[in-house]
Amino acid sequence: MVIEFIFMLTHQDRTVDNALDVYRDVRRAGLRYVGFKDVGASLEQLHDVADAAHEDGLEVMLEVVSTSPSDELRSVDAAAAIGVDWVLGGTHAESGVKALAGTGLRYCPFPGTVVGHPSVLEGEIADIAESARRLTALDGVYGLDLLAYRHATADVPALVRAVVAASSGPVIAAGSVTTLEQIAALNEAGAWGFTIGGAVFEGLLPGGPSVVGQVRAVLDALAGPSEPAGESQAGSGLAGG
Repeated sequence: MVIEFIFMLTHQDRTVDNALDVYRDVRRAGLRYVGFKDVGASLEQLHDVADAAHEDGLEVMLEVVSTSPSDELRSVDAAAAIGVDWVLGGTHAESGVKALAGTGLRYCPFPGTVVGHPSVLEGEIADIAESARRLTALDGVYGLDLLAYRHATADVPALVRAVVAASSGPVIAAGSVTTLEQIAALNEAGAWGFTIGGAVFEGLLPGGPSVVGQVRAVLDALAGPSEPAGESQAGSGLAGG
């Protein structure tokens, strides 16, 4: 299985101001998944991005980074109205499961102890893995949104392997992925997917400084040397949502 790339229209844990324009720039790059955060843009703006992505055949993910229980629940409630396919993040899984019951949305909350904004992950690997086990045992939790590179001290591949082993659903590595080497490590550790947003907007990846150039460079790296990214992403048997 080749790891999945979710391009986030976000920087510093906020949806960028011109999210729809950015999406239109990358819409033909070969992406399968695109996402945004629940802060930084209006419901109407996020709905427009989701509609445009769906018209192009992409799946859409909303990542919840609100820090209060009430704001988080409002964001989860808004996900169905926006029209996304997946809800990532959040730290109140029991409330999220109830709010999303019957919607058909795939819910992937944060495992472990997540604090602050931008969000960071704290705790020992064993405790995070146990949190992953408990969360994915809940009816209505599809997978997990793991802030792997947002942990200050953990060995990231070891963390990802432990969470993947403990989880009964897909594990998405979210936050602070800035190099192709990190992506390779996540793939080797068994992550289903990874998100990149800020690194692209800061021009940190190959193919820069343009956004579309960097997105294509990541897709090309995943496709390998002999297969164009567009063909690989659209026509292969890669695991998907």
